[in-house]
Amino acid sequence: MIHYNLACDKGHAFEGWFSSSDDFDRQVARRLVTCPSCGSVSKQLMAPAVSTARKKEARRELVMDQAQKETVAKLKELVKSIRENAEDVGERFPDEARKIHYGEADQRGLIGKATAEEAIALIEEGIEIAPLPVLPDDTN
Repeated sequence: MIHYNLACDKGHAFEGWFSSSDDFDRQVARRLVTCPSCGSVSKQLMAPAVSTARKKEARRELVMDQAQKETVAKLKELVKSIRENAEDVGERFPDEARKIHYGEADQRGLIGKATAEEAIALIEEGIEIAPLPVLPDDTN
């Protein structure tokens, strides 16, 4: 949708929403878009909508209230703590998790990578695993 600021020959201001610029032109040609007071119409000069960091932050503010920001901050702290206190075994995660579960390796915290199929197999074997959440970078 396109939003146009419109005006008439007498300076009355109004606005309209159109599916395209061509849609606006067709409606004007058919006299479907006119000033309610005098019947004329013209588009006004408009600045394009530009996305800025401030606008993105304002949208984030609308989406995430203070309580949600605090929850995300706490989750980020938890994920950081898990990463700092676990051994990252990368692609070996399923094998290492099994070794620990079956007593073939010392008990320790692990993080790593597993495909969906590997994760399902681990869970079906009774091995407790959980994915680490991916959180937004800036919640301030």
